[in-house]
Amino acid sequence: MRKKPTIRMKSKETAAEVFELFLLTKRADGVKPRTIETYKQHFHAISKHLDINQEIAEMTATDLKKMIVSMQDKGLAPNSIKSYTITLKAFLSWCNAEGITSLNMKKYKGEETIKETYTDEELKILLQKPNMKKCTFAEYRTWVVVNFLINSGSRAATIRNIQNRDVDMENNVIYARHTKNRKALVIPLCSQMSAVLMEYMKIRGGKQDDYLFPSESGEQMTESGFRCSIVNYNRSRGVTKTSTHLFRHTFAKKYLVDCGGNALMLQKLLGHLTLDMTKHYCAIFDTEITKDFDSFSPLAKLSTNSERIKMPKRS
Repeated sequence: MRKKPTIRMKSKETAAEVFELFLLTKRADGVKPRTIETYKQHFHAISKHLDINQEIAEMTATDLKKMIVSMQDKGLAPNSIKSYTITLKAFLSWCNAEGITSLNMKKYKGEETIKETYTDEELKILLQKPNMKKCTFAEYRTWVVVNFLINSGSRAATIRNIQNRDVDMENNVIYARHTKNRKALVIPLCSQMSAVLMEYMKIRGGKQDDYLFPSESGEQMTESGFRCSIVNYNRSRGVTKTSTHLFRHTFAKKYLVDCGGNALMLQKLLGHLTLDMTKHYCAIFDTEITKDFDSFSPLAKLSTNSERIKMPKRS
């Protein structure tokens, strides 16, 4: 069996030089520009703690351990270190496959974090329909986008790439062709979302291949433009949280906790290739652990009826 040909390297190639070849190969393989940019940003951060100008053949496991300790000493968050080492591991694994070096590293364990979400009070404020006689198209469009985010938990990039032709009102779905994993995704629409979209599309108009949620000039919204539209919309309504991705966490939580959804369906709705990320949501939004807890809490069992403090009414 013939071995896979390895990339021929010049003598004394540095880690930085080999990384440029890694990026070139990834681009040729069709990796998305945003992922390439993330690789670059992470490698730049790594360069502050690891000598990337040394020969890659001379790099050792001790160098990698010192890099981790340096990041820790500088106070980097565990999850930031985890992200940087994931990129470095991907790079070294590619080097291994190409026969450039046999050096690799273990995954760095980050911290499990509780995903912040929008509260019901904040969602009610954000979902209040603007005055159609006074609002701008941008405000109205963003209101529809917020409805869609809460309906589906879709990623910003997916929403920005939806075209008018992707909306199927007859079956109450949207066919998302642009997703993170490049797999086509069918996004169901609840009756409320369908009604909102029907009205919006009459006002929005446009050709079939026009973007559903365009900029005010009619072009596709940029990543920063989309983010700023949410920031401005939320702030104008007095909501200090402005993260677009927070809507995704909120959707996952409400789907599991309030709507009684299951992990497999959530995986499909969020477009996850595997259950790993979906299980993360299930773990932090576990409803079973709090269900009927008074029946299992030692404190509740030990407290007599006369000793119990009544819960104050919520305002």
